[in-house]
Amino acid sequence: MWHNLSLRARVNLLLAIVLALGLAINVGRLVLEAGPRVQAEDQSVIRLAREFIDTIVAGLNEAPDPEARLNQIVHDLNRLRHVSITRQGAASTDRSDNTDNTRSPPAWFVALVHPEKTTVNVPISIKGNQGSLLITSHPNDEMAEIWDGIVTQLLVGSGVAIVLFLITSMVVGRALTPIGALSQAITKIEAGSYDTSVKVEGPPELTAICEKLNHLASALGAAIDDKRRLAERVVSLQDVERKEIARELHDEFGPYLFSLRAHASALTRAADVSEPNLGALRKHGNAILEQVDALQQSNRRVLERLRPVGLAELGLRRALGALFRLWGESHPGVVVDAAISPDLGETGETVELTIYRIIQEALTNVFRHANATHVDITVEPAEAETTSGPRGGARVRVCDNGGGLKPDHRLGLGLTGMRERILALGGSLTLASGESGVTVEAVIPGAAA
Repeated sequence: MWHNLSLRARVNLLLAIVLALGLAINVGRLVLEAGPRVQAEDQSVIRLAREFIDTIVAGLNEAPDPEARLNQIVHDLNRLRHVSITRQGAASTDRSDNTDNTRSPPAWFVALVHPEKTTVNVPISIKGNQGSLLITSHPNDEMAEIWDGIVTQLLVGSGVAIVLFLITSMVVGRALTPIGALSQAITKIEAGSYDTSVKVEGPPELTAICEKLNHLASALGAAIDDKRRLAERVVSLQDVERKEIARELHDEFGPYLFSLRAHASALTRAADVSEPNLGALRKHGNAILEQVDALQQSNRRVLERLRPVGLAELGLRRALGALFRLWGESHPGVVVDAAISPDLGETGETVELTIYRIIQEALTNVFRHANATHVDITVEPAEAETTSGPRGGARVRVCDNGGGLKPDHRLGLGLTGMRERILALGGSLTLASGESGVTVEAVIPGAAA
């Protein structure tokens, strides 16, 4: 049952239990203290009445009519509450009938307090005649007063508890109002409505939650938009890459194939004559070999663009070494210093391919645009922060000493594609330009476990 109650109902129920328990404890304390209180009051009244009688009776014999004076004293003293005073031998006055029935405590309360009447005999002497006054306590009056106090405490306490409960319930209800709005907002966000926002109100804790939920909805919306743009960009880059490959196949492979066909046809015709011209056959054969070599180089370039040759077979280190040697042979005036950390370990095929592509693209930009004479390349392990938490990966840094980027420089398709590829993997790519050159740094998360 408790688990089915709302937070507001739980708070109200606990508050009601606490208030009721506090009121019950207070009333119970008064009830338990009633007995000692009645006894103490009974003893106090008896002692006070006896001292009062001793004081008044001391000058009784000096009165003109001591008997009449004594009777008047007894009559006046009977007006006192909680006690009755009678002369010895006189009929005792039963004051139980004088008690207001509306003030009479219930029987269980009387039985719990269990009062006992106290009787004290005070001797007196009137002109040599010995007598006494009988002081009798009446605890019913004190019990009635205590019971009236308990009833008053119960009524007033109940009223205060009810008012406090209503006020607290209203305050708690208003404080918890944002929870309903939060629940509705979360439902809308779950359904894909990322423009949802909740009114920031309530106590500081709920205000912070509202602000964070609004920020989360905005971040999710931005992430979905980025994902959509990334998907569109990937499709666009794939189309561009297909066009580039198609153009290269058409512009390079087409002429070579046409030339091969022409030389092969010439060889066929030369072979059909009765006396073949060996020089012409040799010329056409050499031309075919040259065209085949050119086709192989073009094929290698296309394959290199599609997938680095030897990466899977040789591994990242040796593939990068081959890449550096290739660039060194074609650009001997640029010194390439590479440091691949031995702690890098196994990063996975996707990460290795991404590392290779980043370095390849960065070197392409350096040799084409930077006019640099020195390039530093560093590959080391790194902790990458991803949406699923920190994950091991690699950090790639390529620094050159060229002239840097122009203020209006825009990233080319190569680096743009690399950035989007790294973002899709959950990493980051930064580009810093200064007078001392350009630094390309990428953090690539490792494969998820």
